[in-house]
Amino acid sequence: MRMIMADQRHGEGEMEHSKKPFFFSSFNPFLFVLIFLPSLVLVSLVCKLDLEVPWTTGLDKVFSSFAPHLLDPAALDLKGHSFSSPIEGSQKTVPENKEHKGKDATSGISRVERYTKLEKIEEKLVRARAAIREAGRVRNLTSVHDDPDYVPRGPIYRNPNAFHRSYLEMERLLKIYIYKEGEPPMFHEGPCKSIYSTEGRFIHEMEKGNSYTTNDPDQALLYFLPFSVVNLVQYLYEPNSHDVNAIGVAVQDYINVISNKHSFWNRSLGADHFMLSCHDWGPRTTSYVPLLFNNSIRVLCNANVSEGFHPSKDASFPEIHLRTGEIDGLLGGLSPSRRPILAFFAGRLHGHIRYLLLQKWKEKDDDVVVYDELPSGVSYESMLKKSRFCLCPSGYEVASPRVVEAIYAECVPVLISESYVPPFSDVLNWNSFGVQIEVKDIGNIKEILRGISQSQYLRMQRRVKQVQRHFVINGTPKRYDAFHMILHSIWLRRLNVHIQD
Repeated sequence: MRMIMADQRHGEGEMEHSKKPFFFSSFNPFLFVLIFLPSLVLVSLVCKLDLEVPWTTGLDKVFSSFAPHLLDPAALDLKGHSFSSPIEGSQKTVPENKEHKGKDATSGISRVERYTKLEKIEEKLVRARAAIREAGRVRNLTSVHDDPDYVPRGPIYRNPNAFHRSYLEMERLLKIYIYKEGEPPMFHEGPCKSIYSTEGRFIHEMEKGNSYTTNDPDQALLYFLPFSVVNLVQYLYEPNSHDVNAIGVAVQDYINVISNKHSFWNRSLGADHFMLSCHDWGPRTTSYVPLLFNNSIRVLCNANVSEGFHPSKDASFPEIHLRTGEIDGLLGGLSPSRRPILAFFAGRLHGHIRYLLLQKWKEKDDDVVVYDELPSGVSYESMLKKSRFCLCPSGYEVASPRVVEAIYAECVPVLISESYVPPFSDVLNWNSFGVQIEVKDIGNIKEILRGISQSQYLRMQRRVKQVQRHFVINGTPKRYDAFHMILHSIWLRRLNVHIQD
């Protein structure tokens, strides 16, 4: 018997030695003071923040609880070269620390040049925000911008025109500096053939160099911290110890190195820096550096708002399990008329959501087909390709590779999770091609899915095929693919920050 399972080796990204992190298990006043208070004090000294206005979205209630809405034109405030966060309704303005404008504090020329470059960068971002805001006023379902490769259209997007304009502005302006410090394999490398492959593939593409990277840090809009949490765990974690202190200290030491050697971290208190991790311990690792946790852009598969994920500054990206490193044979599926299975899931018992799903549906229904272990001779991919809906419950953590597996198989994804922000949800309207089922409604899965009409299902399935391009990992990245969509999510968060003197 050969069971083809997305979480066969690592249990949905949670290694067998791990358990729910103590840091997030419950509110702890001591940890709050230790981790959050120092950062808040620093931010209060250098940033203008307004945390009183809640963010809103234009989504239906199904996916609206946590999804950011960064492309709402009403959220762009261009007065005084400021950018109002559409999620918090806040303006985050980070003044430049003059003590770090140059290595030679006595050199007035160096300080003026550095300021001029920063000012030019921010001025370009002001114009980009204005262009996106103007484009967002167009409510057509098709972008009005010309593009030889692809024109966003249809309800899979919150605003096709705003997204397209933003994407084109990103292609024109985005420059990222990758810090050279750090030795492989814990830095500058990552896994490319595992459940964490999106982490490794992104690091690989950045290190390889592309039109978005620059060797001149003064020209950069963003600064990449190229550590791999997966590799840090592999080389620093002592199995069965449940102690991740060495991993957190390694990240802490790295930030100390780059902040002492370069001026850019101190200039913005990390607000224009980003890290990326698909490991379950990614969020926990960043908590060792309060400024990284609270200020920097954290690009995470484990996008859980109950564990400190902040949609206005953090970005969710997809967990994709590439066993061979390639997507050959994964894309496509049977036509809707040849999909006899209403809903399908196969996966081991990981977390309380899986427990409830298996308890209710495991091998009990011909329409809702649920296994903890596939029967001998049954292919996991073939089951996806002949199912109408694919169940994507969270495991120990919120992210699941099944979401992308469903999209690859042209099967409508059914997300069953709590506090999860789906990937690219600042751009994509997940309601148009996916279904969200609350945990309390697991027993009603069949009734809910049966309630979706045939015509509505066909529309959703066509949209799954359309949105597929945004989740595909290509050997050489192509415009609008997963690599570029991750970059676009980071770009949007950089637009939320204005660094000024």
